[in-house]
Amino acid sequence: MTQQLRQLDPARTAVLALHWQVNVIRPEGFFGPMLADPVARSGVVQRAATFHAKARGAGVRLVFTRFTVPVDGGALVGNTGFMRAVAQAAESFRPHAEGAALAPESGYDPDVDHVSDNQRLSAFSSCGLEEWLRERGIDTLLLTGVATNLVVEQTARAATDLGFHTYVVADCAEAADDATHAASLANLALATEGCFDAADALAALGARA
Repeated sequence: MTQQLRQLDPARTAVLALHWQVNVIRPEGFFGPMLADPVARSGVVQRAATFHAKARGAGVRLVFTRFTVPVDGGALVGNTGFMRAVAQAAESFRPHAEGAALAPESGYDPDVDHVSDNQRLSAFSSCGLEEWLRERGIDTLLLTGVATNLVVEQTARAATDLGFHTYVVADCAEAADDATHAASLANLALATEGCFDAADALAALGARA
């Protein structure tokens, strides 16, 4: 099946920048042993930062999401080994912990970008993100983030089920290994509007790559 990226209206489009946190992309972060090396080797952080800046310049809203664990646990449920491991390391994920911070090298601009926190893999679960987007007339989403097979895939599927036109910016996402990244993108090519590189997404927005 051939996919084509339609022209996108910047006023109706948002970038969901998923989990560009110290805990996820830096060696000292909680997931550093699993993700820091492939993230560094791939150059995904710089590509994503460039894409974020150019999308913002085209008039697109950016939402940076964080996985955080408040003192009361919030909506965290230890129903998988993954979530139980996070719960045991909850202090590293407190909203004001160093590891929970958004890494500035990802292109986050605290003066203009919106931040959404939650305690689930999908960025839409147990928070007000859907309502925030709909209140602003946004019906199209461009997803970046780490890891492709975790927060990106979970969020992309949820967004599609909620009725958003959802695209994955494939060269602005990364996983622990190339095979996992490719398999996740193959799944998402069928489950969403498609997976495209940053240059194609920017062209669809009328922005220069």
